[in-house]
Amino acid sequence: QVQLVESGGGLVQAGGSLRLSCTASGRAVNSPVMGWFRQAPGKEREFVAGILWSSRTSYADSVKGRFTISRASTKNAVYLQMNVLKPEDTADYYCAAASVMWGDTWPRLDEYNYWGQGTQVTVSS
Repeated sequence: QVQLVESGGGLVQAGGSLRLSCTASGRAVNSPVMGWFRQAPGKEREFVAGILWSSRTSYADSVKGRFTISRASTKNAVYLQMNVLKPEDTADYYCAAASVMWGDTWPRLDEYNYWGQGTQVTVSS
């Protein structure tokens, strides 16, 4: 029943780097849209980065230039390279996949139908 499995989270000093991995299985394999979201304590879950079959990407303004999302050629794995990490990046990071995409419109949060269990990222000052 597990569709997405994340790994790579941990504790890192400000300015450091982490690489998150997400592997898809079952119905989540070959999803046209995959992305990363994060949720900090007391805050709403927010979009971080997304990638399409065409390798087109999108980033939140807060991480643009620091984070890079990529997709394996097999289309069953997605990665998030996080550089120059800041304390405000501390959150639980979730991998997500959407099975349907309408034209070139990025799916809303509620339209992602597959979610991982999350991996915690903590950035110390």
